[in-house]
Amino acid sequence: MASRKIKVLFRHRSMEMGGVEKVLLSLLNNLDRKKFDFTVLLSLDQGELRNEIPAHVKKISIARGKEDFSKNPFVFKAQLVLRRLKLEFLKRFPQLTDRFLLKDKFDVEIAMDWRDFGKVLNSSNKKSRKIAWFHSEINEKKIAVLVPQIIRQFPQFDHIVYCSDNIKKLMHREHPGLQYPPESVIINAVAIEEIKQKAAGPRPEMPSAPVFIAVGRLHTRKGFHKLMEAHARLISEGFKHSVMIIGDGEERANLLQQQKKLGVERTFLLAGNKMNPYPYISSANFFILPSESEAWPLVIAEALILQKPIIATDTGDVGLMIENRKTGLLINCNTEEIYRAMKEFLTDENLVLNIKQNLLAIENQFDNQDIFNAVEQVLINLTDKK
Repeated sequence: MASRKIKVLFRHRSMEMGGVEKVLLSLLNNLDRKKFDFTVLLSLDQGELRNEIPAHVKKISIARGKEDFSKNPFVFKAQLVLRRLKLEFLKRFPQLTDRFLLKDKFDVEIAMDWRDFGKVLNSSNKKSRKIAWFHSEINEKKIAVLVPQIIRQFPQFDHIVYCSDNIKKLMHREHPGLQYPPESVIINAVAIEEIKQKAAGPRPEMPSAPVFIAVGRLHTRKGFHKLMEAHARLISEGFKHSVMIIGDGEERANLLQQQKKLGVERTFLLAGNKMNPYPYISSANFFILPSESEAWPLVIAEALILQKPIIATDTGDVGLMIENRKTGLLINCNTEEIYRAMKEFLTDENLVLNIKQNLLAIENQFDNQDIFNAVEQVLINLTDKK
């Protein structure tokens, strides 16, 4: 292997704005390109981050993204149907993708998300080493129906990477009899200088202060409906503040309906996706994460880097990232605790000042090079075993 680069293929669905996609970009930008030759195969050339893949990485797409479809609604629907048929056909005959699109053999193939597990395991390249990256709590409601399939896939991989120790422990506790392949816990890297540089951009227009900001996909699991209930209660009690959500998703319509019902259209803002959310985080007073479940949420690390006092549900490894009442407040995912924590930030100036003081040197707790070294060692060790 020392005589040539190790060929690594990442298979992934698309590049919508999300934590997994940011982790993928971080790896592509920071792993040693003298040792590795990277290719990314996207099922869909779609998403806000699709053009962020670095130039030295070969990007191949199976199907076009919605961004490139016709604006005519009838043509758009027809294109969606044809795209789905194409993906289903190539799913049944994966060798066609490997032969006519990839046109190469890879030493290692990586699934960056459980949704990509089947893509990697169905590769016609039977000699490649297969890695699964697992970011989800196995008892999450959203994957409950798929758990049996995910469990069957685990032993088929050559290596499993968990993004948090809690995720690994939970997996072994829920499924102790599973034949696990070799495993590693490698937390997500944080692009510290990039975050600070992007945050220094033009100041965006913000709602009336004080502002609580959240970033995430609009999904019931993220707890934004509970956040809105807590916000409306505080507003009704005379606590002036605003909430801004950066992100989009399938829950948007329900949140808009709830927003109207509670009468908080002017103070609870659904701002949509932002290519650069960091000036918004930097301009806000507080960051809040009301999720029902998380693993090692990259957005918490980003908010810490920008020295924002944080309210976050104590789920996954959040409790390892935030020290309760010193660098933020840890709560349970219910409306009452969200309400109490927000009220405390709005009324206890000494608490907020103390947290801000403790955040001044917070970036010292993130060591990116150790993370990249660990990933590189996994790739090298797997390739050596071939």
